[in-house]
Amino acid sequence: MDGRLRELGAFLRDRRSRLEPTAVGLPAQARKTAGLRREELADLAGISVGYYVRLEQAAAGRPRRASWTRWHGLYG
Repeated sequence: MDGRLRELGAFLRDRRSRLEPTAVGLPAQARKTAGLRREELADLAGISVGYYVRLEQAAAGRPRRASWTRWHGLYG
């Protein structure tokens, strides 16, 4: 399971970096790095920032089904 959590973390980081703020209804603004901030993505997914960070770092348990449903809408 640990390997799958690492893969999930890598996937989440990759997708977050590819999402443009305007694509999810956020205003365009200057950013130091590409993509959404963790705080923005967590808010859109309806989860806490801490939980999202743990998912990216493969330190959380299996994600909840409700989170998957929201992410599917974000990542298409």
